[in-house]
Amino acid sequence: MSSFAPIIARFDPISLAEMDGVKLQDRVDTKYVFGGHELPDVLEAMLPHYRLLEVGGVRGTDYRSLYFDTPDLQHYKAHHDQRTFRSKVRFREYLGSDLVFLEVKRKTGRGRTDKKRMRVDAIPSTFTPEQQAFVARASRSDAPLQATLWNYFTRYTFVSRTSPERLTMDIALRYTADDADRRLGDVVIAELKQERADRTSPFVRIMRQRVIAASGMSKYCVGLLLLGRNVKHNAFKAVLLKLDKIRQAA
Repeated sequence: MSSFAPIIARFDPISLAEMDGVKLQDRVDTKYVFGGHELPDVLEAMLPHYRLLEVGGVRGTDYRSLYFDTPDLQHYKAHHDQRTFRSKVRFREYLGSDLVFLEVKRKTGRGRTDKKRMRVDAIPSTFTPEQQAFVARASRSDAPLQATLWNYFTRYTFVSRTSPERLTMDIALRYTADDADRRLGDVVIAELKQERADRTSPFVRIMRQRVIAASGMSKYCVGLLLLGRNVKHNAFKAVLLKLDKIRQAA
């Protein structure tokens, strides 16, 4: 954190209330994965174009999520097989606050993502009947689900000054399941969220200038592999090699 904290402090803030106009629950997502050593220069280039979410005087929010999947990991397999329509189900808690949500993310075709969520009191290990009904409606599936893995990370959320665009940057990713505990390393996962894909976005231009290509990466799927689950992963070999390369360059 020390290497980029001074730059983070220079961003103009935006509040949660001000972000209401850029929730983008139905959106196009574009991910970029790069090493933490590149983050200070990326942030410096972003300064004129983005504001940074600040809550209670704090910049950066710690998250923890509990993912659910079928016993035979059909959500993982749908992502691996690049199915057009697929879902992810998780509880997400904003640590340090009382905000906890049950979330269902669906890929709906043509590259779009739809996210639905409901407020809950805490993260449970199993669904209540109400939560099960919500998941079935939002995912359009009543397949039984079970808790699969936890992940933890710190997120910085940026909002464009000129367009309906949000950008999140996740760092310090960590995964746990049963007695296993794995860290992703000095890797930044940036996700650009837009109403429609716009390659004139300042962040897209910054990535292009730094020769960082858009790169799909599912935090959930990578977490399963880091935790040693014996699952088919041919489609993720390029992502795993890229992560190894980033870590070696750190």
